[in-house]
Amino acid sequence: MAAFGQMWALAQGESLWWQPTLMGVPPELDGVLPFWLGAWAMAGAPAWLSPVMASRLPFMAIAGLCLAMTWYAIDALARSPQAQPVSFAFGGEAEPKAYARTLADAGLLALIACLGLAVPLHETSPMLVQLGGSSALFMGMALLATKPWRGGLVSALGLLVLALSGAPTLAMALGLAALLVIVGGAPELAAAKRWALAGLLVLALLLLASLVSEWDLWRWRLRTWPLQGSEVRRWLELMLWFTWPCWPLALWSAWSWRRQWGRRPWSMHVIWPITMIATVTVASAITAASERTLLLALPAFAAMAAFALPTLQRSVTALIDWFTLLFFTGCGVIIWVVWLAMQTGWPPQPAANVARLAPGFTPSFDPLHGVMALAGSALWVWLVHWRVGRHRTALWKSLVLPSAGAALCWLLLMTLWLPLLNYARSYVPLVQQVKGAIPETSCVAIKGLNAGQIAALKWHGTWRLENLSGVSRCEWLLMDPQWASDPTHAPDPEQWTQVQKVQRPTRAYENLLIFRQTRPVGSRHTAP
Repeated sequence: MAAFGQMWALAQGESLWWQPTLMGVPPELDGVLPFWLGAWAMAGAPAWLSPVMASRLPFMAIAGLCLAMTWYAIDALARSPQAQPVSFAFGGEAEPKAYARTLADAGLLALIACLGLAVPLHETSPMLVQLGGSSALFMGMALLATKPWRGGLVSALGLLVLALSGAPTLAMALGLAALLVIVGGAPELAAAKRWALAGLLVLALLLLASLVSEWDLWRWRLRTWPLQGSEVRRWLELMLWFTWPCWPLALWSAWSWRRQWGRRPWSMHVIWPITMIATVTVASAITAASERTLLLALPAFAAMAAFALPTLQRSVTALIDWFTLLFFTGCGVIIWVVWLAMQTGWPPQPAANVARLAPGFTPSFDPLHGVMALAGSALWVWLVHWRVGRHRTALWKSLVLPSAGAALCWLLLMTLWLPLLNYARSYVPLVQQVKGAIPETSCVAIKGLNAGQIAALKWHGTWRLENLSGVSRCEWLLMDPQWASDPTHAPDPEQWTQVQKVQRPTRAYENLLIFRQTRPVGSRHTAP
């Protein structure tokens, strides 16, 4: 909602394009490109398409591009001579093109299976644009060996997208890491061409540095050192679940290909993914936004997971299958049981948990969603039966169940749990409470509200909103409780009287105070 509000303000001409704000509130992330994309989509959308759906279209395209660029990157890396399997004495080994495509398929499945990708891939937020930039950089560097100039341009574009979408410092770090890889011996290029590509990358870094400096987008979000034990534990837990199931395969891949680490020219399919993973992982450890930062390494994690598959023993792939089968089947059963409890009240414990966590929620049933959930569950059962069947083995088979299980759980959440998730995440319940207290045609002053709350009030309501000032002529005032408790921001008690407190049902910490003006507006003047 916060990102949508910034895009909407740009599309309506209420904000500066190089410094987006929503009624004076800056975006949480400082990049401008994501808000430009949403605003351009709104401005160019036909009249019958709502601004909400229009704002989603460029991010849908970026999500598809992220998957496609990861596939092409792994395909390019797998075609290098160092990545090819050992030739057999009498032939019969995999054909290089088919082998590369098989590994690319496996890498795409590994990326889809990553638990950390599930929510950001479906959000309208700057995080997805940053992932698009890192995917472009990853693909561009992978193309250097076969298509050097195209790869260099794509890499430069990826860095620019990263910088303009809220991650300029990380873009500089990744650009320097890519420069080190090029100069250090990868890919297999002549020295003149290698230095020319390095010069192109340096020019791109200088350009993005000048743009970011001109728009004052440099921001440092570093942790306070030394880290406490609880912070270290949370970061390790994030690493474990966010990159699952890729991280164990990536570790095994790094160990299996260890003999190629020091070869010159460097083995690009090993050196570049490891370099990108190491850079992003260090950045996630030292910055406060660990989850957003770690998202950018998922294409490289998927590539390393794909290159682990040719070296895995059958017992390991069987263990992956059984774990995935039990985990995602259990998750699917839990989603179905909770949905049944919401609809019927049985089993009683899940129903009580829903009532406690989402007070005031009224369940509903959509037949189409029910059919989609049943079809997805049936397809999962068929897929498990196919996986355990006796047929030709493919490298990507061990990643079918993880990716399909992640897709199944997302499908069940977006069908069976969609009303509950909408109620829990939407601002509509909060706005409905405000509507019950303030007539919708009123003038409402606001103070201390965040961008999401302002956007929700503007989109779901018809009030005339303005920022609170000393000469405000609005009859009503909405204020954040923390601001109201601060003497420097608290409203004048002689002018404003608190009439109600409203809060989001699923977030007790997020509430608003409603004030009404007690004195006529025209009476505020000083005596002669």
